[in-house]
Amino acid sequence: MISSLTGIVSHIGLNHLIIDVHGIGLQVNAPACTLATLRTGESTTILTTMIVREDSMTLYGFSEPAEREVFDLLLSVSGIGPRIALAVLGVHTARDIEKAVATGDDKAFSKVPGIGPKGARRIVLELAGKLILADSSTSDELPLSNEVPWKPQVLDALMGLGWNEKDAAAAVNSYIESQPQSETLGVAQALKSVLATLGSQNSNTRH
Repeated sequence: MISSLTGIVSHIGLNHLIIDVHGIGLQVNAPACTLATLRTGESTTILTTMIVREDSMTLYGFSEPAEREVFDLLLSVSGIGPRIALAVLGVHTARDIEKAVATGDDKAFSKVPGIGPKGARRIVLELAGKLILADSSTSDELPLSNEVPWKPQVLDALMGLGWNEKDAAAAVNSYIESQPQSETLGVAQALKSVLATLGSQNSNTRH
């Protein structure tokens, strides 16, 4: 596998670059955030992921490790291919993507062309617990490691039972805030507890 390339940038297109490595011009597909850091005629090092298919070998390039890590993880999501993964990085930074997954903000992914509500929700659910970027340490970022592990599964279960996303998220967040030790619960117990909270709210509303 080719994990990086060092050479002279000979061409920058709308969604790709050509880098000259010892006289060989290699085309590398890349998100806009990476292309914006490059200048034609300058030497650079590009971090790459190579995808090998029956009829092609395609390189995807990134200016920093976090972008490549997010790209590779997005490819693990059902229904997400390289084109959509690059589109996600074209709309959001790697840190914004990490934060959206950590907070269950699937609407952030719905803003990406080619991703509908179901696909956006699938990204959040399938990346939960996986997307922890190496240098996530600043105070305005929310590392996924601090996320309550059962939250995505309980949200999905509640919506499957008929609650809309807004009410389900509000109930889960309210329960987590009122029960500091709730992160230690299993998914089944957490779902039961949140359902009890929703039942109590409905009862109070009727009265």
